[in-house]
Amino acid sequence: MMNQRAQAYLRTKVMTASPVELRLMLVDGAIRFAGQCREGLSSRNFEQAFDGSRQCRAILTELLSGLKADHDPVLCQRLNSLYTFLISRMMEAMAEKDATLIDSVVELLTYERETWQLVIDQQAGVPGDVTATVATTPPPTGTIPSTTTSGLVGGRLHLAG
Repeated sequence: MMNQRAQAYLRTKVMTASPVELRLMLVDGAIRFAGQCREGLSSRNFEQAFDGSRQCRAILTELLSGLKADHDPVLCQRLNSLYTFLISRMMEAMAEKDATLIDSVVELLTYERETWQLVIDQQAGVPGDVTATVATTPPPTGTIPSTTTSGLVGGRLHLAG
């Protein structure tokens, strides 16, 4: 009964969210599943690690498929490279059974999450161009800087899983 309510709530949340909010939800899910993978690797629970890695990689693949190069080809190429790197890093962590490799994935996804949260906050508070605000936020040391525009959002979101 409780699971049905949670599913109904999630479905409503997804159906009423803006495209930028949907993207933020996907990034949140990727962070959560990367953490699950890290925890599984740390505790030698490889089933948990595999499930977290699989789910995280599926979300990253979804984020890749949602990029629309016609809005900003250079930015899409950078995001494509970032998401591809994150997928590769998840696979490397699983192959080497090394939980510390997940740390860089979580760090970059957290930065990506903060970027999308800035976009949402900017859209809610001040109408206009959000690119300037987001682009001036410095990335954490050792990360790949990116800018965002609300025109990049697209793709599909699956509720299964």
